[in-house]
Amino acid sequence: MSEPARPCVFIDRDGTLNVEKNYLHRYEDWEWIPGSVEMLMQLHAAGFLNIVVTNQAGVARGYYDEQAISRLHAQVDAGMGEAAGCIDAYYHCPHHPLHGQVRDCDCRKPAPGMLLRAQREWNIDLSRSWMVGDKLSDIQAGLAVGARCVLVATGYGREERDHCPPGVLLADDFARAGALILRESRQAGAASAALA
Repeated sequence: MSEPARPCVFIDRDGTLNVEKNYLHRYEDWEWIPGSVEMLMQLHAAGFLNIVVTNQAGVARGYYDEQAISRLHAQVDAGMGEAAGCIDAYYHCPHHPLHGQVRDCDCRKPAPGMLLRAQREWNIDLSRSWMVGDKLSDIQAGLAVGARCVLVATGYGREERDHCPPGVLLADDFARAGALILRESRQAGAASAALA
C-alpha cells in the first residue's frame, strides 16, 4: 500500500528565508530572516514538507556554478542545529532567458517546473500545499499548480504587493506566513472532521 500524499510548503529562498543579497552563493553571506528557522520547525512538526524552490540565474550568468549552490545548501543544513532536517529538499533553476545555453525552460519561476518535479519525487498533495515567496513570480508558480499562496513583505515583497492576484494572503515575513498556514490548515482539518 502506497504512502498517502503529504502537504508541502514550497518556499522561495532569497528574500523569503534569508536576507536578499544579490547572487548569494557563499555561506558566509547567508543571513536568516528572524523567525524563519523556528517556523520551519513548526511546519515540519505539523506534518508539512518544507521544500525550497529557488531561481539561480547567477549560474547562467557565469557568476558561480551549480556545485556552489549545492555546497551552500549543505552548509545551511549543517548550520541549522536542532532544526536540521526541517528543509526536506532544495530545487533550483540555473537558467535565464537572456544568458547561458538554456534560455527556454519549464523550471524558472513563474513556470511551475520545480514544484511539479518535487510533487512527483515527494508524493505531494498539491491541493493541501502552499507557496511562500517575496515575488509575483513565486506566487504565479504556486497558483499554476493549485497551491495556496502567501506573499511576504521581506525581500522584494513590499514592491510586489500591489500586483498580487486576489486570494493571495499577505504576511510581514516567513514566520508570520507560516503562522497563517498553520491556522488555515487547522481550520480546514476541523471543518473536515465536522463533515465526517
